[in-house]
Amino acid sequence: MLQDMPVLQLSTSDDPRLAPYRELKDRTLAARHGLFVAEGEHLLTRLLASDFSVASVLMADRRADELVPLVPADVDVFVLPQEQLNAIVGFRFHSGVVAMGVRKPPAVLEDVLRGDAATIKLVVCPDLISAENLGSMIRLSAGFGADAMIVGPRSIDPFVRQAVRVSMGTIFKLPIVQSPDLAKDLSLLKTQWGVHRIATVLSDQATPLPASPRHDRVALMFGNEAQGLDAEALSLCDERVTIPMRLGTDSLNVAIAAGIFMYHYWQ
Repeated sequence: MLQDMPVLQLSTSDDPRLAPYRELKDRTLAARHGLFVAEGEHLLTRLLASDFSVASVLMADRRADELVPLVPADVDVFVLPQEQLNAIVGFRFHSGVVAMGVRKPPAVLEDVLRGDAATIKLVVCPDLISAENLGSMIRLSAGFGADAMIVGPRSIDPFVRQAVRVSMGTIFKLPIVQSPDLAKDLSLLKTQWGVHRIATVLSDQATPLPASPRHDRVALMFGNEAQGLDAEALSLCDERVTIPMRLGTDSLNVAIAAGIFMYHYWQ
């Protein structure tokens, strides 16, 4: 069947056209090629259904008959024997397919917010360092109807491989602003869009979550996994809110806490 399909069937992973796949480190892909990785059939289909461009798709020969028909004819499809694909990926790659998505130009607040919007729902992550946590936050934000996520310059890149995977492809739908000046953008949220900025904290002096009212325009800010929100971020918030804890529990994983906050304010 493959001779009737728009594919390039290769016999070796040394082909120069596979250079991005041999350089799967996230920083290398971003800097040299402006790409990100989407691995597995689920992420492939969500990427293809999004408005992101797809540079190419690489798959194992055992999956070609099944997956090639899903890929538009203008996207390069490379097919390799399973053993050669494993050599590129670095381990036995059971899903058998990986795609290269093209990064978009950086978004700014004006790209994702409308001044006349009745509601604005934002998630702000100044400096998350775990790709798994950030991927979970992206999935939660999309699931609870956030309009966008804003990540600070100290935060991990939202498009690293693990974050994309954990997001289950919701990153292709949720607008993300990678802010170079978070303090400036947090100020603009208040002055230009009238957004109520909420700092999520661990503090007996903060407002207990059940007592915090909802707002039509709100930004929920979540701190670093180890240190929480720093003094500058706290100074730019209008309210500090905490989840009351029991039985000596001192904190929750940031993604679990985020789900509780989002449910309170947005459901």
